[in-house]
Amino acid sequence: MQNSPEYVDLQVNGYAEVDFNADKLVVEDVAAVCRRLQEEGVAGILATVITADLDAMCRRLANIARVREAERAIADVICGIHIEGPFLNEQAGYIGAHPPEAARPADTDAMQRLLEAAGGLTKIVTLAPERDSGNRVTEFLADQGIIVSAGHCNPSLDELRAGIDAGLSMFTHLGNGCPGQLPRHDNIIQRVLSLADRLHIGFIADGVHVPFFALANYLKCCGIDRAFVVTDAIYGAGQGPGEYSIGDQRVVIDENLATWSADRSHLMGSAGTMRRSGENLRNALHLGEQQVRQLLGDNPRRILGLS
Repeated sequence: MQNSPEYVDLQVNGYAEVDFNADKLVVEDVAAVCRRLQEEGVAGILATVITADLDAMCRRLANIARVREAERAIADVICGIHIEGPFLNEQAGYIGAHPPEAARPADTDAMQRLLEAAGGLTKIVTLAPERDSGNRVTEFLADQGIIVSAGHCNPSLDELRAGIDAGLSMFTHLGNGCPGQLPRHDNIIQRVLSLADRLHIGFIADGVHVPFFALANYLKCCGIDRAFVVTDAIYGAGQGPGEYSIGDQRVVIDENLATWSADRSHLMGSAGTMRRSGENLRNALHLGEQQVRQLLGDNPRRILGLS
């Protein structure tokens, strides 16, 4: 049990019955969630909005900006916004829990609309480099100091390198947002690991999205200094098994706290917490306290420029 909040979670879709992808957010409910997060050791989060039609995404981003402005207790915990989509690879497997019909090629006009709706709070945008023609949106965001992260994508090695040259600096939850079956050697996981010295790489440390032995291998490849852990938490996180939602989609949390689509075909976000992630890193990966602190707090702070 830690004395003061230390964790910084760069990807939170919702928590404890509050969904940041809902069309309505109640200030009191969000404030209660923020207090609970602090009690569980979380100093800050990025509220995350996933792919939907552009109007819906703008409404949801504006809602987050509104409640954050309304209550200091919320602003103390919500450090900013992570926009995950809609410029993602729409192919099955890569698109993950995002609705494929809402995925679209990247363009600066649509990106500007999203940024304006978020009221200057956008810290990270996750996109597929292969959907960003000429890396125009990547450059547009990087020039404004917004972190560009690749995710739900399948760029070639050359496309990934070009994205990095244009300002891409991160990869979102490596090992997820890709099909269960991949080419043996030339696949998105191997490409990212080969460029780990140029990227910050995120992981979900719940043992469900990535088996712990594989997570240990990935961390050895990229190094603790370049890695960070997120929960990718959804509405039902912290609530136990049951049926919940993220945006317009239904999610089933099973007895192992795995978060499945209603038809059990794929995972949708996570029911994990940062505290449980820390326990997993200590007990399953046998990491030391300094390494756990780096992955859950120090590195995310550094990425956001908070330390």
